Amino acid sequence: MPGEDEAHIPLDGGLHIPAAVLIAVTDRPQPGVILTQRPDYLRSHPGQIAFPGGKIDPEDVSPIAAALREADEELGLSPDHVRVIGTADLYRSGSGFAITPVLGVIPPDLSYSPNPGEVADWFEVPLDFVLDRANHVHHSTMWKGAQRNYIEIMWGQRRIWGVTAGIIANLSRRLEGVTA
Repeated sequence: MPGEDEAHIPLDGGLHIPAAVLIAVTDRPQPGVILTQRPDYLRSHPGQIAFPGGKIDPEDVSPIAAALREADEELGLSPDHVRVIGTADLYRSGSGFAITPVLGVIPPDLSYSPNPGEVADWFEVPLDFVLDRANHVHHSTMWKGAQRNYIEIMWGQRRIWGVTAGIIANLSRRLEGVTA
């Protein structure tokens, strides 16, 4: 089951808005992943947990360039600190985005300078925790007149759900065959 029920998303011939996010994995014995919390006052996805990222701008030469630019703009995470591993499966969101997850490894314990206009807080969650499918709780709700499925991952008081949890779930399924 996908992280977000993509069955309701019609194939659109490329009409989804191209976007990219950085899955920044810390290089430590027990790796973590850096997530942000969006400010409550934002018009789009207020208060939600997200990967650093956003729309691919015309000047971005690739989704990787966009993800690195967005992580720098949002967190002050310099592209020089990111060793890009590659991209994960494209994720089409119900909100109209075609998101390329970019997997990168970063040094542990970097200091960040979050942009208060885009990031209310940031935190590191253990990678093994978020990838563990036992921590992926499946939910269903009515949205825009249809039944929709989504995954929720609770890390303490942090609710990781929607697109972010969907990308994590897709990555977890993809890695399951690699690490087995």
